[in-house]
Amino acid sequence: MDVKIRLKNTKFSSVFCLGVLLNIFGKLPFVSLKFTGSDIGTIFTTLGISSLFMPALIGIIADKYVNSEKLLSICHFLSALPLIWTATLSDPNDMFWAMLLVSMTYMPTIALTNSVSYNILKQSNFEIIKVFPPIRVWGTIGFICGMWIVDLLGWTVSKNQLLVAAGSGIILAIYAFTLPACPPASKTENKSLVSKLGLDAFILFKDPKMAVFFAFSMLLGAALQITNMVGQDFLGDFGKVEAYKNTFAVQHTGILMSISQISETLFILAIPFFLTKFGIKKVMLISMVAWVLRFALFAIGNPDTGLFLLIMSMIIYGMAFDFFNISGSLFVEKETNPAIRSSAQGLFMMMTNGFGSILGAMACGYVVDIFTTNGSRDWTSIWFTFSAYALILAIVFPFAFRYKYEIVPESEIKV
Repeated sequence: MDVKIRLKNTKFSSVFCLGVLLNIFGKLPFVSLKFTGSDIGTIFTTLGISSLFMPALIGIIADKYVNSEKLLSICHFLSALPLIWTATLSDPNDMFWAMLLVSMTYMPTIALTNSVSYNILKQSNFEIIKVFPPIRVWGTIGFICGMWIVDLLGWTVSKNQLLVAAGSGIILAIYAFTLPACPPASKTENKSLVSKLGLDAFILFKDPKMAVFFAFSMLLGAALQITNMVGQDFLGDFGKVEAYKNTFAVQHTGILMSISQISETLFILAIPFFLTKFGIKKVMLISMVAWVLRFALFAIGNPDTGLFLLIMSMIIYGMAFDFFNISGSLFVEKETNPAIRSSAQGLFMMMTNGFGSILGAMACGYVVDIFTTNGSRDWTSIWFTFSAYALILAIVFPFAFRYKYEIVPESEIKV
């Protein structure tokens, strides 16, 4: 099978699992289990907790000891088992520990699928900036399929979605073993203690450019967490208003939210042009401005006369997410030694989905509490606060990130 088709299948399957998982962490069977908001918030922290150390740890193992494609398979299989267990649980404490196991084994696969893709593409002499985005777009298509299947089958608050995610993980675990070999790039003999422990990637923080990049990765990761954490709650609250409760946006929040992923498919394909034309600094700045608009449009939209504003917010999300997350991953690949490829991608994940996720969850909870009175949330003020946060990032970033990009012909770019 053509290597690009095999990678497309891997991206589709891997992010299909993520699509179902984010449904699980979003509206969830937790609602039908009568979990409190505090219970759900605590369970949600498992994503951030596991991302603090697991992607970096698994990245070290991939760089030093075990083939990346085999490790990818093992992680997906191990994440599927506790998902099956969760379908039998009804206690929030038990659910927390089960979801922590899921997150610890699943979250590293996001960085691993990137490093496996980059490794195989380099083995086949492809230009990564040009070839990777059209492959990565299939991951987003998988995400959309996961969200739509759960929504259309009426499983948004059903345990069945846990079993869908588990089955998908097992299938992908089997498939990952058929990928071309991606052996460890470095050996531990005759190397420093830092290298033997696999901490080489952390040396990237010595480079001021990379240190600032990772810092803003964390801050933008917080913005992403805000959307994941309260996006569907925001739309669901419109159902409390008589004029909105029977609208499409309220009845099918999953499908409406999936417009964001549909938008991603378009912006992913635009990444090679923007990266080669403007460089990572301007692309990340565009992402920050997009986050400003994403939140501001939520603030003024509604499911009726303001539905088009909600849809515009979903569309802009594609730019906000892709121009930071995927472009950032490509930037890390470009700026680091192949010997620490998986570790560096794991470090990027740690900053965005680890520290960024926890920061976003804490800040989001604090802001929502401030603008909540007698159980009623002032979503307009909440979203404008988040929009102001993104605006501050957009203003500071150009001065803090000192990276000069030289425009070169696309044909001469070698990653």
